[in-house]
Amino acid sequence: MAASLAAEQKSAEVTDWAARIGWLVGLVLFVALVYWLMREGWKWRGTLQGDLPELPTAPDHPGPARLGMSGRYHGSTTAGQWLDRIVAHGLGTRSRVELTLTDAGLDVVRPGATDFFVPAEALREARLDKGIAGKVLTEGGLLVVTWAHGDRLIDSGFRSDRAAEHGEWVDTLNNMISKSNDTEGAR
Repeated sequence: MAASLAAEQKSAEVTDWAARIGWLVGLVLFVALVYWLMREGWKWRGTLQGDLPELPTAPDHPGPARLGMSGRYHGSTTAGQWLDRIVAHGLGTRSRVELTLTDAGLDVVRPGATDFFVPAEALREARLDKGIAGKVLTEGGLLVVTWAHGDRLIDSGFRSDRAAEHGEWVDTLNNMISKSNDTEGAR
């Protein structure tokens, strides 16, 4: 009896194609509207951050590399506010990254996105963290570098292809920053 009942149950045939197509078109238009609103929000955020100065570029001769790392750039936020993403000048664009630390500063090379350079005197702190706007990892899975740009402090998040490198980066950057501060204080 159950087998014959299961064999008899079938989906009802679509009899109202106009209503079905209308719902499908409505759904597509709704998704397009949401996408457009998200894009406009991103552009509006960039407009609000229009006072951010142009990003510095690497000097012609930055000196020998202290450290190098390849990995991912996950974005930049206002320092201390891990959800306040900065999108101006391409800082909100995720990308692959090649980091090089020299005595002159931190060179951030991003294929397919805007490269930038953080001068040594602008570096403020390096730490391990678990997240930055749009990306949450395990505890200590993200290298966050705090730096000054114009009148703002910015946190930039990086993840190495070899996460074991993060500790060495934090130690080297913080030692470099403390030596720079000691030198400035002695003047």
